[in-house]
Amino acid sequence: MYLSREEEGIYQGEQGETLRRMMEILVALGDIYGAEKLVPVRSVQIAGVSYKNIGEAGLEWISDLQGKVMVPSILNPAGMDLCRWKEMGIGEEFARKQQQTIEAYRKLGVTIDCTCTPYQIYDGLAAKGDHLAWSESSAVSYANSVIGACTNREGGPSALAAALVGKTALYGYHLDENRLPTHLVEVRADLRGSDYGALGFLVGRIVKDGVPFFRLPGRRPAPDELKALGAAMAASGSVALYYVENVTPKPPGPWRVEEKIGFDRKEIDEVYAKYPGSGADVVALGCPHCSAEELEKIAGLLRGEKVQKELWVCTARKIADLHPHLVAAIEESGAQVFCDTCMVVSPATERFGKMMVNSGKALVYLPGLAGVQAGLGSLEECIDVALGGR
Repeated sequence: MYLSREEEGIYQGEQGETLRRMMEILVALGDIYGAEKLVPVRSVQIAGVSYKNIGEAGLEWISDLQGKVMVPSILNPAGMDLCRWKEMGIGEEFARKQQQTIEAYRKLGVTIDCTCTPYQIYDGLAAKGDHLAWSESSAVSYANSVIGACTNREGGPSALAAALVGKTALYGYHLDENRLPTHLVEVRADLRGSDYGALGFLVGRIVKDGVPFFRLPGRRPAPDELKALGAAMAASGSVALYYVENVTPKPPGPWRVEEKIGFDRKEIDEVYAKYPGSGADVVALGCPHCSAEELEKIAGLLRGEKVQKELWVCTARKIADLHPHLVAAIEESGAQVFCDTCMVVSPATERFGKMMVNSGKALVYLPGLAGVQAGLGSLEECIDVALGGR
């Protein structure tokens, strides 16, 4: 892999041990994937934040690093609400370790916004054609597909390396040749809300790491619906890029698909039937994190009501801080709005037997990562269950 004189100096340790180690990570990735060189990145989003996931070894590794990030860099969700962790049922020892993890990142100049939806809180992180180094699977999908930026799905160490060096290896979705559709997906049903998560749940398992191109009938999907579609495909498969005809940016050149897939309403409904919300002892929304528009819908559905089961609503702290009236309206019902975290990465989830969600991503991850059964429903159905409807 070609390195400039400055990059070679970093690799040889001329700018310190931390940068040498970071450059080693980037060069190793480049060698593995056949990258010719490094490319500057506009922003970085770093996974490996929840202490539940990284443990003591991960905390020690991060704490040992020196220096400051070279580009705007933010974090994936932590294992708890950084302010209201006691209300989540988090123990003091975990909270202490989680705060140490956050402070280790802060020391490196990382902005402490713990969210899987960085594009909802900052306009300047990504634009069409930008090279990024993002980690969170749903954020990677949104950046590549809806924004039209270029990023691979980075691991926590490689994303942090990119943040400290300001560059990443030029391979994968940074190259137009790898951004062409591989599957044509014909949908013969009008979709709304959580239907996009159910569709993504199905498509991801089929296309795996392919690049699906969707033809959807009816209304244009909203940004939150595209977010849900990409998040589910990234979880049930490893889809990092998709296209929706006449909605998302177009593929970079002529293409021919390897396979065609079709879905009817019946197949979408079968996902709900296979994973019902009945018997859930808690309801959780916000995987990926709720937008302001989603908070407004939730507040409207809860207005004048009182929840009969625990209801978590997860969002980015900046979203909550910008819309305190929506947070207040939601919490007036007895529901709880948590920031910085989500039901997938927090150990607080593990005390429940079954959780109802409106997210195809959470439907995939909850059983494996939290040992909790998951049921899928629309936003309205989830609220109904929380209110004791069924």
